[in-house]
Amino acid sequence: MIRPLVGQSKAPAGIVLRAARELVALREAGRIVARVHEAMQRAVRPGMSTAELDAIAEDVIRSYGATPTFLGYHGFPASICTSINDEIVHGIPSPERLLQAGDIISIDVGATYKGWVGDSAWTYPVGDISPEAQALLDATEGALWAGIDQARSGHRLGDISAAVQTYAESRGFAIIREYSGHGVGRQMHEPPQILNYGQPGTGLRLRPGMVFALEPMVAAGHWLTKVDADGWTVRTQDGALSAHFEHTLAVTSSDPMIMTIL
Repeated sequence: MIRPLVGQSKAPAGIVLRAARELVALREAGRIVARVHEAMQRAVRPGMSTAELDAIAEDVIRSYGATPTFLGYHGFPASICTSINDEIVHGIPSPERLLQAGDIISIDVGATYKGWVGDSAWTYPVGDISPEAQALLDATEGALWAGIDQARSGHRLGDISAAVQTYAESRGFAIIREYSGHGVGRQMHEPPQILNYGQPGTGLRLRPGMVFALEPMVAAGHWLTKVDADGWTVRTQDGALSAHFEHTLAVTSSDPMIMTIL
């Protein structure tokens, strides 16, 4: 889950560098999130309702002794976010929302385990999708990995942001600018804010132990957004398709450590 963009990222006064034992605990929370995505990949198909996906996700989360981080968060009424086609983020699961062949669905998952939060999103094809939709998914996932590759000690936040932006825009897509990634750990949203666009060599210098939820949101049309009457669902203003990929990761003394994989 993401939060609205509220200004440029700056070095936060109270950023926490994680001890080794804390990173181990965060890794366990991340593995639970990864298991949910494994279940989502199997479950997504034409005719499936987003409420059914939500129930499956909650069952998996609770089966590992964790709780759904999103459920009740500022009043959010479900365990996962399910955003279809032009919906970017925060789509609310419903028994009336049935997936159709050719759709794409972004599923955002958060799990809290022993006081630590894992957060990850992935966009899935529903059956066969158009070449244009597949190109959007490929570009958004590629932008995520380009950003992760810059999450190294000594680099700056702007290096991550610029890598994400450059990758997506070089493939003809637009970066959603009104929402951003974030720090994560004991809380789902911690400093710093991580933009998906920016200039290399700017912003907070990265140090081992910093933990981020990096999450490019990319549109096939314009980057402007609007929020539905439910107060949650964010979609592209022009109705163009959008995709969302996210991993929780830690900066280390060598390669970035991805928390939300098995």
